[in-house]
Amino acid sequence: MRTALVPILLLSLATGGCARLSDIGSAPTLSEISNPAMQPEARVISLPMPQPTMAEQIPSSLWRTGSRDFFRDPRAKSVGDLLTVVIDISDQAQLRNSTQRGRTNNEKAGLPNFFGLESRLPAVLPDAVDPSSLVDLDSSSTSSGNGTIQRNERIAMRVAAVVTQVLPNGNFVIAGRQEVRVNYELREMRIAGVIRPEDISNANTIEYDKIAEARITYGGRGQITDVQQPRYGQQVLDVILPF
Repeated sequence: MRTALVPILLLSLATGGCARLSDIGSAPTLSEISNPAMQPEARVISLPMPQPTMAEQIPSSLWRTGSRDFFRDPRAKSVGDLLTVVIDISDQAQLRNSTQRGRTNNEKAGLPNFFGLESRLPAVLPDAVDPSSLVDLDSSSTSSGNGTIQRNERIAMRVAAVVTQVLPNGNFVIAGRQEVRVNYELREMRIAGVIRPEDISNANTIEYDKIAEARITYGGRGQITDVQQPRYGQQVLDVILPF
């Protein structure tokens, strides 16, 4: 029994156990501060763009086109500017399905008369075979299934994002990340997407439902998250076992 456990332990260490041994007794390590434009969710993208238009110039006017402040526009307007994304997700869903299926089949075949050749069957078939009842098949199948999904999610937080790209039509590509570590648990929030400058409020904030191609992730890592996840061996068995 002990000998059989050795390959399992070696497999667990090879699939990631060694990397986690270094975290024993220490808190999760924070990610290094890096360029938001280099994040996977903030890569340079290409979208269909309208034909470029020339901005109309008004002679002898101090008002700037698109400005909401007479003296200064506090909103993000170029690459590198910051803005705050307000996230308030309240998602509820309830689904219930029920399926029942039943089928019964009965097949019977015989050969009492066949051009007079039925008299020769005893010479070919065993004596116990009755030509009038050669095949008699019965089948019955029943299937019943029930499924219920009930979900209630709530995320309310604010995270700062950086304008990583200005598209030809004036829209902004934004990306932001926030990490908070409490004791031995690290919580990470990521946001990325495309926004319109017109949707940015005077307080330089934008709501999450105004972000196109939004990618919002909220999760973490640490001791609590580790306990909630199934072990490596169980995950492998869930994929391999067909039943």
